[in-house]
Amino acid sequence: MTVKVLIPTPLQKLTQNQATVECDAANIAELLESLEQNCPGIKARICDDEGKLRRFVNFYVNNEDIRFLDGQSTSLADGDEVSIIPAIAGG
Repeated sequence: MTVKVLIPTPLQKLTQNQATVECDAANIAELLESLEQNCPGIKARICDDEGKLRRFVNFYVNNEDIRFLDGQSTSLADGDEVSIIPAIAGG
């Protein structure tokens, strides 16, 4: 299944300055592995040492937060759009 991944600006140096990439994956966990194969180093930026998404990185599948779906087990379908959104803090 090919999904479109929207890459935030701070990570685009790992995607050869591409704002979107396409990956083949059946769920978010597979998507992370596919991203790492195509864009070496990206997984270390969005995952901790155990391979879990960092708390300050949000993933959305078709505008739905995966934290309210099945987390990294969230299924993906052909044509889905996955957004990677880094959290922004301020005050």
